[in-house]
Amino acid sequence: MNEKLELILREKYADLRKSEKRAADYLLQYEGDGRTLTLEQFAAGANVSQPTVLRFLRALGYKGFKDFRYVLAQKEPEEKENGYFLYGSTVMEGDTISELPAKLIGTSIGQLKDTLKNLSAAELEKAVTAITKARKIAVYYVENSACTASDLVTKLAYLGINCCSYSDYYLQNVSAASMEKGDLAIGISYSGCSISTVDAMRIAKKAGAKTIAITNFENTLLEKYADIVLVTSNQHFLYGDAIFSRVSQLAVVDMIYTGVLLSDYDRYTKILDRSSKIISKQAYPSQDDD
Repeated sequence: MNEKLELILREKYADLRKSEKRAADYLLQYEGDGRTLTLEQFAAGANVSQPTVLRFLRALGYKGFKDFRYVLAQKEPEEKENGYFLYGSTVMEGDTISELPAKLIGTSIGQLKDTLKNLSAAELEKAVTAITKARKIAVYYVENSACTASDLVTKLAYLGINCCSYSDYYLQNVSAASMEKGDLAIGISYSGCSISTVDAMRIAKKAGAKTIAITNFENTLLEKYADIVLVTSNQHFLYGDAIFSRVSQLAVVDMIYTGVLLSDYDRYTKILDRSSKIISKQAYPSQDDD
């Protein structure tokens, strides 16, 4: 399958109907010749009806099966040398340092593709709206989610949004208990099962705050206390899992940041420009080399 079609599939996946997801799953693993695939074969292979296949293709933006099959038949050069097919691989005994760039970058690229498949654009839009309307925002996290939380707080601060983060269990609980209606709690957890993060979200939700979960997996305990869920990837990796979960979570932070910016472009670009001018004073002026 060519790269363009795969990206479209992963981008639309989270918002498809259950039967349409079966069609997408079949297509993502399809290795046959796109020029010979028929509508009947597609429907049978995906275990769905032919009308479902056509509805699925329309959801992807294609006018009909012929239009889709033309794109499916297009081939792109394989990039195995760059590690693109190493997604999900782990570092093993016997690997050399020279192999690491391809392995790690290939895995990161793969997880970003998986994030595109799992992340719901509708949920992302809800998250952006909740952030822009919140009176105050508290971000809860532990351990390896620190860089994601820090990046989120920093980016929102640049846009003039009242936001802070907590990793200490006691401070998380104190903060969560003080939340009110109109406030927003964001829990970041790779597994969705981190005790302190889950507890803070539960307390914040009970206190009346709206809640957002950023996690790698669906149907987790964290999701139970979340009004909005941003799921990244469902793949497990070597310890620490966060060396790859960071990639997808930081991408989600960038999506949130850009979404907020676009929600009121004139307002937020002015705030961003003001913030950038303040920060620029903390840098030495550039000097020509002697």
